[in-house]
Amino acid sequence: MSKPFAALAFPHADAELAGLAGAWLGRLSGERRVSPLTLDAYARDLRQFLAFAAQRRGETVTLAALSALKPADIRAFMAQRREQGVTSRSLMRQLAGLRSFARHLGREDIATVDVFSKARSPKLARVLPKALPVDKARELASGEADEARPAWIVARDAAVLALLYGAGLRISEALSIRRQDAPVGSVDALTIKGKGGKTRATPVIQPVRTAVETYLNLCPHPLAPDGPLFVGARGGPLSPRIIQLTVERLRGALGLPDSATPHALRHSFATHLLGRGGDLRSIQELLGHASLSTTQIYTAIDKARLLDAYKSAHPRA
Repeated sequence: MSKPFAALAFPHADAELAGLAGAWLGRLSGERRVSPLTLDAYARDLRQFLAFAAQRRGETVTLAALSALKPADIRAFMAQRREQGVTSRSLMRQLAGLRSFARHLGREDIATVDVFSKARSPKLARVLPKALPVDKARELASGEADEARPAWIVARDAAVLALLYGAGLRISEALSIRRQDAPVGSVDALTIKGKGGKTRATPVIQPVRTAVETYLNLCPHPLAPDGPLFVGARGGPLSPRIIQLTVERLRGALGLPDSATPHALRHSFATHLLGRGGDLRSIQELLGHASLSTTQIYTAIDKARLLDAYKSAHPRA
């Protein structure tokens, strides 16, 4: 990247600092092969910060001034950006770009600018899972609206979806079940290996077992005891993508929003249990969450029920 461009791109920096910024972007473009859009974003982020620093100092920003920055300067910059309506995610990206420039200066033995690494990253708002209404979750899990395909495939997909909503499984967990462990007859529980290799025991209610039995009765392929319970059209392991496509078709047939995904059935399982009086610790175990804080997000979905419980039980309500 040329010096004239660097000088134009960073008008609030002196010639030395602007040249260093240009060299950093040139290195990202050449050696790191960073995309032009990312380079533009990094240059814009640094330019915005230098404009803030120049205004705060009342003079052009030099390399020495950059090295002398304090955490309070970064906090003030982030506060100003928030006032301008910048989201936490955008702030995180901007801070990442500034840290990249500081690391470049350190790697080249030009200067030590560690203030950006000391700055605390903004917290991202936790996105609440979108549960389906009980009746819609039941319709989606039944698979009954997808009758255009062979009966055994419809039954197979219905059995998988029943496990997601009726037992709170992830797709990967449902598809990892072996034939010999199928929840049928008197087998009313599964041992599931979830994230991080953590195992949990999951009860399987009768309607879910019935769905699995229906699938097994219709499946035309021989299933080895130690092989997968759910297989594709040609008898091989079933791909998660097939279930995702099935849900997309069912969404259209049932008039459901795009948020109605296979994983939304797992969220619905937890939310509906909580709404019927289930306690968080039990739901945590059923979902296989390592931390109770992960399960607690479901309390935000069911605020109305919690408020009613408070009003009916608290002596001062």
